[in-house]
Amino acid sequence: MALTGTGVWFFWSLVLLSLFGILAAYTSLLLVLGFLLCWEGKELYLHWYHKILILIVISMCLFFFWLLCTYWKDRWLTIGLSLQVYAPYLHLSSISVMVLLSWPVAFYLIHLEGEARIRRYKITSNERKRNKRCNMLTKLRALQVAVGLPFFLILLCLYVMPFGNYSPCIQEKDKLGPKPSFFGHRGAPMLGPENTMMSFEKAVEHGAFGLESDVHISYDRVPFLMHDLSLRRTTNIKEVLPNASLRHPSLFNWDFLSTLNAGKWFSHSQIKPFYHMKPLSEADKEKAGNQKIPKLTDLLELAQKEKKLVIFDLNSPVPKHPARKEFVRLVVNVILASGIEQHLIVWLPGFDRKYVRSTAPGFQHVGRLFTIERLTKENISRINVDYKRLFYNGLREYKAANININIYIVNEPWLFSLAWCSRIQSVTTDNIQVLNQINHPYFFMTPSFYMFMWILLDVVSAIFIFAVFYFHWWRESQSEKILKGISSYTETPSVSLQKENTENEAALNIMESPETLTKSVGELPGSQSVNPEPVQETTQPLMP
Repeated sequence: MALTGTGVWFFWSLVLLSLFGILAAYTSLLLVLGFLLCWEGKELYLHWYHKILILIVISMCLFFFWLLCTYWKDRWLTIGLSLQVYAPYLHLSSISVMVLLSWPVAFYLIHLEGEARIRRYKITSNERKRNKRCNMLTKLRALQVAVGLPFFLILLCLYVMPFGNYSPCIQEKDKLGPKPSFFGHRGAPMLGPENTMMSFEKAVEHGAFGLESDVHISYDRVPFLMHDLSLRRTTNIKEVLPNASLRHPSLFNWDFLSTLNAGKWFSHSQIKPFYHMKPLSEADKEKAGNQKIPKLTDLLELAQKEKKLVIFDLNSPVPKHPARKEFVRLVVNVILASGIEQHLIVWLPGFDRKYVRSTAPGFQHVGRLFTIERLTKENISRINVDYKRLFYNGLREYKAANININIYIVNEPWLFSLAWCSRIQSVTTDNIQVLNQINHPYFFMTPSFYMFMWILLDVVSAIFIFAVFYFHWWRESQSEKILKGISSYTETPSVSLQKENTENEAALNIMESPETLTKSVGELPGSQSVNPEPVQETTQPLMP
């Protein structure tokens, strides 16, 4: 999915996948046809266009597969997590698909069986082609195994899949944990420009439990909110000072930073920051267009007023910055001077924790994906981790150790449902306006309901598949009887025809032997012995 020049999101990935899917299907058809021709011992007559197409498609598939495995590792992890949610429904749907596939599979297998029987019958009546037809019978049996064995193995695996299937969303209703709380990722970036006061206010309106942000230190030692390592994306510095647009944000004074506009890129740009972002109202568009870069104290004031937690990433200043060696203490002093209650601060930076604990003992300290031993040693009871790493690296161990877990960035309802079913305490999201409306996890079902559906589908599908195979077997047997009747009528002569043939053969033998004819006449009763006289030729020999 990407942006076009008109600012409209366009699914380039779908177009490319459709194109490659068509090419792959056509190439697969060519390969199957080539395999069947080789199986029959016939020569391939592929056009050179087809040969080049097959090589190109195979090369491109290998290249993109390598690209996906190398640069989209996180996507593969996300697909694996989605299977934990969708697996029960995929299992039940796959059984239905196998039932539909049973009709062509049964037709093909029974047809091959009938063909094999007919050829075996012809072998008994014609021994001269026995070796060739035995080879054909072997090919027919091989095709039956190649088609039928995978079908029944897949069907068997689907029947017993629930024994090895695990889904957090299959549990009793009374064991379902509370709904996870929300940390607004840079506020509510789908409703207002990220890391602006409008964005944080929108997050509070939609029920955020905490506010997440990123902090930089200006050159004159003022903490302010900014995520990127430059001001190009979220401010108008390219219009104000284009030669300095790539400089690090900590190299500017606050007097200059406070004059920049931090909202027009969001409200007046043709490019929407998020695909699922809804159009802004005129009032919100005007308000967003007037946003400025906020200071950390502005966020703390809002959090104190609304009693919201604050968590932030602290970016270290560049070398030779005036606050390079003391930026942590500077930020702690600014927080304490703001008057915010200390328990509302969720301290994420790992720098100088001893000083932070001694100076601000009321801060809630949060760790990364540390070992449980390290978390216990540093007296940390909460972690903030990427959901892809957590679900594959000891989620049960952290829950067993009573570690509170916050995962980021959760924007999809199915992923939020997975976190809810896994008893995750909180999530960081860009999509708070949608996730806050979910009152029950998606794809949730009780074990008893899943078992009932599993057994019911297994029994019904087995009966239906058996009926399909029996119907095709019965129809093929009827056709086979008709063919055998026609074959016996054409190959077996009648008794009168055999008698007539015998008499004709005897007459031909008599005509071919004159001596036998003479002997037979002489042996007739009442006949006299006659000396045969030589017969003179009265006809001339035929010319060659």
